[in-house]
Order: sequence, then structure tokens, then C-alpha cells
Amino acid sequence: QVQLVESGGGLVQAGGSLRLSCAASGRTFSLYTAGWFRQAPGQEREFVGCITWSGGATYYADSAKGRFTISRDNAKNTVYLQMNSLKPEDTAVYYCAADPNVYSGTYYREYGMSYWGKGTLVTVSS
Repeated sequence: QVQLVESGGGLVQAGGSLRLSCAASGRTFSLYTAGWFRQAPGQEREFVGCITWSGGATYYADSAKGRFTISRDNAKNTVYLQMNSLKPEDTAVYYCAADPNVYSGTYYREYGMSYWGKGTLVTVSS
């Protein structure tokens, strides 16, 4: 069982940056695939990206490529989402997620993950 708590959300102007953190409980989190998803008002949840348990590989949605970076520090049981060049359309609740399996990024993009945080709101003003 893994519990996830996101932090770092807030209000930022377009073009700005924000870093989200996801603190995880559970000794086995370092073996889990981790990811970020988001949900804008009135829209379905959307995959942002994911990272392997070792941090050696990442996979991003097209909307995140070149602007967002996912990293992790297993010693701290924490996953990060660095967001640069933010746009108003990035406004959403961002959710951290984790999964004990090792599936492809395309799989997680389609089916999501097993464990979820409660989310943190990111608002990008124009």
C-alpha cells in the first residue's frame, strides 16, 4: 500500500515555472513506477508523464514534452514535476500516481495507475 501527497501547486503567470512534489509513504515506493496526471475543469483526466522506478526512463504526453520534467529521489520517497513555460491551458488539478507494475508509458497513459494522491491545483493566469 502506498499513500501519495502532492504539494507545490498555486497561481503562476503564463510563461512562469512551478515545481510539484509528491511525497510517498511505504518502503517499497522506490520500486514503483510513478506518474503525473491532470484534470482541468469539465474535462477528463489526462496523462502528463511517468518515470520508472530507477528514474532511468521517462515518458511524456505530447503536451508536456519539452516543458515538463519528471524526476524522483528514492532516498526521500519523493517524485517531482518541474513545469516550465506554463500556459493557461495547463490549469488543472495535478495528481501524483504510482503503480507496482512495470508497464509501458502508453499503457499508463491509457489505463492510469493503481495508487493516487488527492491532487494539487495549478492555476496559470494569462
